[in-house]
Amino acid sequence: MERTCKFSIVTPSYNQAGFIERTIHSVADQQVDFSVEHIVVDGASTDGTLDILKQHSGRIHLISEPDNGMQDALNKGFSKAAGELVGWLNSDDIYLPGTLQRVATYFDSHPDCLWLYGNCRMIDEQDREVRKWITAYKNRSARKYRYEKLLVENFISQPAVFMRREALVKAGPIDTGLPTAMDYDLWIRLAKLGRPGYIDDDLACFRVHGESISSRSYREQFDEQYRIHQKYDHNRRRLLMHRVNNFIIVLTYSVIKKIQAVFGKD
Repeated sequence: MERTCKFSIVTPSYNQAGFIERTIHSVADQQVDFSVEHIVVDGASTDGTLDILKQHSGRIHLISEPDNGMQDALNKGFSKAAGELVGWLNSDDIYLPGTLQRVATYFDSHPDCLWLYGNCRMIDEQDREVRKWITAYKNRSARKYRYEKLLVENFISQPAVFMRREALVKAGPIDTGLPTAMDYDLWIRLAKLGRPGYIDDDLACFRVHGESISSRSYREQFDEQYRIHQKYDHNRRRLLMHRVNNFIIVLTYSVIKKIQAVFGKD
């Protein structure tokens, strides 16, 4: 018997032939007792991604047309979502087994919860877990949620976030003017609606590779997060803390890049 709880998973996609099939399987292989729709919004890929997506036409709802980037694709997908609960899974990331069932159970048990997040592993191109020390740091921060803390640092991992559709509608669409930190902007708007729930377990995997935003544009990403903070909060002490935190994180990423260049290790 199918439960009334239903998920809509939205995946923006463009030229991700190397990863998209693993993303699709991570959704399709979830063992659940409710219906799940997986909406893949592809920006007219040219690398073979579209051929892969068409092979999975029975598992996904495909929208393929030119768009104005990830933000535009996400807004298209969110507008089509029919589920009570909505997840955002990028085309190079994956859900871990059991995630959707566990998330649905949490929402069922907490009817006033509008959104939640869990822990997220970092993996490489071959699905091997990497940067465990960063994951441990983020998990420690995630367990001590405060709105003021979120303003200073984005410790919420995007693939491990789930929202009630009503909350997503109230929060508003993805800001198309934010090329690198559009998720952080959405978290703050959701946080203004209510405190998130938290599942202290790994729900998803975020893939680190050369073309990911966090690898290619990490400086721009953290600068953008600071500007987003400025938009919602004018407290000088918190803004200073955010600047200092960004400096430390960017310095850390720069050191990682240098180590990779010399030793080829992450």
